[in-house]
Amino acid sequence: MAFGGWPEAALTFYEGLEADNSKSYWTSHKAVYEEAVHRPMAELAEELAAELGGEPKIFRPYRDIRFSQDKTPYKTHIGAVIAGTGYVQLSADGLASGAGRWHLEPDELTQYRAAVAGPTGAELEAVIADIEKAGIEIHGHGTLKSAPRGYPADHPRIGLLRHKGLTTWQHWTPEPWLATPGAKDRVLAFLRSSAPLVDWLGDNVG
Repeated sequence: MAFGGWPEAALTFYEGLEADNSKSYWTSHKAVYEEAVHRPMAELAEELAAELGGEPKIFRPYRDIRFSQDKTPYKTHIGAVIAGTGYVQLSADGLASGAGRWHLEPDELTQYRAAVAGPTGAELEAVIADIEKAGIEIHGHGTLKSAPRGYPADHPRIGLLRHKGLTTWQHWTPEPWLATPGAKDRVLAFLRSSAPLVDWLGDNVG
């Protein structure tokens, strides 16, 4: 089936899960999750992958509670990876999407910092400025409080150098369009607007 949006039942399901994150709630509402939440996400992920490439992946709804103080068993959102570097999420708060690299491995981080400090760093600044003009947020992750070793604290791009990951992000609160195929258009437009950042990271980090 073609993606047609998420019905109101999807938001209601997550509102209920936030209030009662228990196996009994999950079991009694699993059919709603499968039909109103998971099926639309699977349809959207397949359609986005057909346009952007890659193999989509929908994350499991179960939380890993082995090392967490919060023992609630279920995630209060559904998320999917698109084209390797894109992400889509639905929760009671609405729809959200992100793109980029959340975490850079040590060797990738070395390449990232060298690129930021070098001539291509100015290109990254321009890419970020254009994306922000489109109303899309840019987030750094794992950000150091001080300059990374080997770089001066007064480096003109010190803010970017302190990050250990870099992503775009956009959130949409629930509105009637969420229950229509137009939800795909918003996510697709966001991912395409984010492509210059993804491309820069791909070219300079791998």
